[in-house]
Amino acid sequence: MITASSAERLSPPEPDWRESWRNAVTDAHELLRLVELEHLASRLPAGDAGFALRVPRGFVARMRRGDPRDPLLLQVLPQLAELEHAPGFVADAVGDLDAREAQGVLHKYHGRALLIASGSCAVNCRYCFRRHFPYGDEIAAAGQWRQALDHLRADRSISELILSGGDPLALATSKLDELSRGLAELPHVTRLRIHTRLPVVLPERIDNPFLAWLGGLRLQTVVVLHANHAREFDAGVDAACASLRLAGATLLNQSVLLRGINDDADALGALSERLFAAGVLPYYLHQLDRVQGAAHFEVDDARALALVEEVRKRLPGYLVPRLVREVAGDASKRPL
Repeated sequence: MITASSAERLSPPEPDWRESWRNAVTDAHELLRLVELEHLASRLPAGDAGFALRVPRGFVARMRRGDPRDPLLLQVLPQLAELEHAPGFVADAVGDLDAREAQGVLHKYHGRALLIASGSCAVNCRYCFRRHFPYGDEIAAAGQWRQALDHLRADRSISELILSGGDPLALATSKLDELSRGLAELPHVTRLRIHTRLPVVLPERIDNPFLAWLGGLRLQTVVVLHANHAREFDAGVDAACASLRLAGATLLNQSVLLRGINDDADALGALSERLFAAGVLPYYLHQLDRVQGAAHFEVDDARALALVEEVRKRLPGYLVPRLVREVAGDASKRPL
């Protein structure tokens, strides 16, 4: 007879998210084979256009086979268009380097500081505004977060700490705990905001040790996800979101408006509905940051405004994200 305790011993261990991370697809030819589009190999740019391909296999599994216009595939597949020069598209599209205050610390807005917690992502999105960022010199987690904590200690106007990257959840939970122990000495920091794509592209990351850490924080916690299309969600993502909510986090989502991926009212409306079904509130819809290599994703402002107005006609106001642009030197995101 198998007792409850012996059944527990026989049950498989919880999968290690780091194994899924290591097994990501990093070769564009393999990605095309997996989605049955090998005939497109001649359209791939040499050297991934200078920005390495990386995508978890679980995310690849959500792509439609044989569809060169699949909205998930187009977010990650290197394109020849990335090599074209486009006026106004630059390496540092949002003025990150001018906002540097200490190693890995960006301070753009009143009351908030952002830490470049990690230079790694589980997925490399082709429109990433930090695709040219010098991560090697700017990781806040270096040296036990010492410079970052010193900056926060010296500026008592900072009440909210934002963890960004790369992706902060690329760090081991023990490294995040190291930061939170330092924050315990800074009572003026009362809120922690985590910007992450991992619950969407690698939901295994939301494991029990991480949830125990998150639930044990004295800080109010906000987790800002990044999903651009309703089909990025599956049962695993839903479960990760549910676990984050149970741990006490408020869940928001920010998207980027991307030509050929979500630039129609049906796609945007479906995304908002799917987010809310997973317990996530739509927050921002960003106009593309004009980073070098991403011009082919841009949607002009007039079309963007018309799309949001159409979504507003279809959905209740709390499901309509705010259309914004980040402009270097502005005191906040600029609403459109």
